[in-house]
Amino acid sequence: MSIYILAVLIGIVAGLRAMTAPAAVSIGAALGWLPVSGTWAAFLAYRFTPYVFGALALVEFVTDQLPGTPSRKVPQQFGARIVSGGFCGAVLGTIGGSMIGGLVAGVIGAVIGTLGGYEARKRLVMAIGGKDLPIALLEDAVAVLLGLFVVSSVVP
Repeated sequence: MSIYILAVLIGIVAGLRAMTAPAAVSIGAALGWLPVSGTWAAFLAYRFTPYVFGALALVEFVTDQLPGTPSRKVPQQFGARIVSGGFCGAVLGTIGGSMIGGLVAGVIGAVIGTLGGYEARKRLVMAIGGKDLPIALLEDAVAVLLGLFVVSSVVP
């Protein structure tokens, strides 16, 4: 699969859950699926990096359920998702030989994931009678599974 498509997909993951994308990329690097040694992204494969990003992703899963959590479309949340998507896309682009192309594709994916995820969640919550928790958990699962699919699909 094209590295640009994968970068868009990891950006979509970042749009759904900002910290799940770097957690997936770091896990992929630590497992050797993403050959980042010798690149600027080598730190992602360090021993404790997946644990740090994994913990941040878990915290995000919990805080997403809190009633006071701001919308993903507010500037701070949207910006964090764009930065996360761009960063993860740049990592994949580096592996594929085009860091800037990967970064741009990751940012595009993050915008798609943020806006599309918002709309999908809003409509699904309305369709099941206003219960947000099941849809939020479904969105968590989609983000995790898509992230793992992306990092396991990279062929350098």
